Amino acid sequence: MTAKEIGDFGERAAARYLFRHGYRIVARNYRAGKYETDIICTKGGYVVFAEVKTRNVKNASYGAPSYAVDADKMHFLTACANAYLSTHPTDRQPRIDIVEVLISEKNGRIRVIPHGINHIVNVV
Repeated sequence: MTAKEIGDFGERAAARYLFRHGYRIVARNYRAGKYETDIICTKGGYVVFAEVKTRNVKNASYGAPSYAVDADKMHFLTACANAYLSTHPTDRQPRIDIVEVLISEKNGRIRVIPHGINHIVNVV
C-alpha cells in the first residue's frame, strides 16, 4: 500500500471506531483555507476535532503515530477548529483528539488520545 492508501485506510477505520464508540461523525476531511481536520464528531458535551495518524507496524521504529503530531500540526488543527466553530457555533466544548491507527497484515489497533495536545511533550 502507498502512504496515501495507508492514511485513507486509517481514516476510514478511525471513523468506524469512533462511530461504534458513540461518537456522531459530523464531517470528514474538513477544510478551511490551508487548514484541514480529518474527522469532526460529537460525543456528550464535546465537539471533537480528530487527527488520525496511521502507521504500518513494520514502520513502528519511527515511534507511535501520535509522535507525528508536533506543535506546528497542533497550531494548524487549532486554527481549523476555530474556523469551523466560527461558522458552526455550538455550546459543546471543543477538544482535539489524536487517533492512532496501527495496522499489520493480520490485524490492527486503534487508540484515541483525548485532549491530544496534552500528549505532545515538546509544546512550548
